Amino acid sequence: MSKIKCAIIGSGNIGTDLMIKILRNAKHLELAAMAGIDPQSDGLARAARMGAAVTHEGVEGLRRLPCYQDIRLAFDATSARAHAAHDKALRADGVKLIDMTPAAIGPFTVPVVNLDDHLDAPNVNMVTCGGQATIPMVHAVRQASERVIYAEIVASIASKSAGPGTRANIDEFTETTSNGLETVGGAEKGKAIIVLNPAEPPLMMRATVFTLSEGGTQEAIEASVNAMAARVASYVPGYRLKQKVQFEHIGGNAPVRIPGLGLRAGLKSTIFIEVEGAAHYLPAYAGNLDIMTSAALATGDLWAGKVLARETK
Repeated sequence: MSKIKCAIIGSGNIGTDLMIKILRNAKHLELAAMAGIDPQSDGLARAARMGAAVTHEGVEGLRRLPCYQDIRLAFDATSARAHAAHDKALRADGVKLIDMTPAAIGPFTVPVVNLDDHLDAPNVNMVTCGGQATIPMVHAVRQASERVIYAEIVASIASKSAGPGTRANIDEFTETTSNGLETVGGAEKGKAIIVLNPAEPPLMMRATVFTLSEGGTQEAIEASVNAMAARVASYVPGYRLKQKVQFEHIGGNAPVRIPGLGLRAGLKSTIFIEVEGAAHYLPAYAGNLDIMTSAALATGDLWAGKVLARETK
């Protein structure tokens, strides 16, 4: 069966974990190359052992590799700042980009929510780890309600799972995730908070989602949330709800004040999520990284499958 050749830009933790997932689980993708900037990186060494072409000269080195002419898809696992240059270079060559940084050049994409809307876009953005974990839950509440007035998420990740790239992109994380809660999740106002938890032993990724909605019943919202959690778990096996959804009715006689929106009443839903990593390359507690690589692979593999199906007609 034919497959579409792809490349990974970034040989750090995220890029290396994605490489293993592609090699083990991809149905329609074949890893052709990995590009990094550290000649001593473990990721490049592993990629070379797996038979992929490697370069430590970044995107320019990738473009000089003999196999580059056959590459049709590239995953960018570097940084928001670097991605702008990568997008400019590769898009000109006709290479589709799946952006795993918070650069947000392309449309926000969450596989279970809006993948089909942007499948053929030249660049799609995977939002953030917090976005991939929580936007589906906000969307689930929106599907079971007339409106989601407000959505707030608090993502807590193990400090050990936050590498230099994550730490350099903290500001972009909060802004990008907040935007994603609105543009993809369907909330009228969104807010995101990230906590780097220094606990030892490291704790798994946890996220709490708060929504204030109108026009939905508790039963409908809970059923929608449970169904959405099962869909996310189909490509992120360690994704789960930690307990039943909690509800609180906020009456007009005691409304809550929401920054930028004033006093509001409605149905408050609280959703508790845990994400355990698959431990392909990273520790199991690094669910924040695992959900990004899993979502990126799901996006790339589905795109490749549809492209191949069109081309074989």
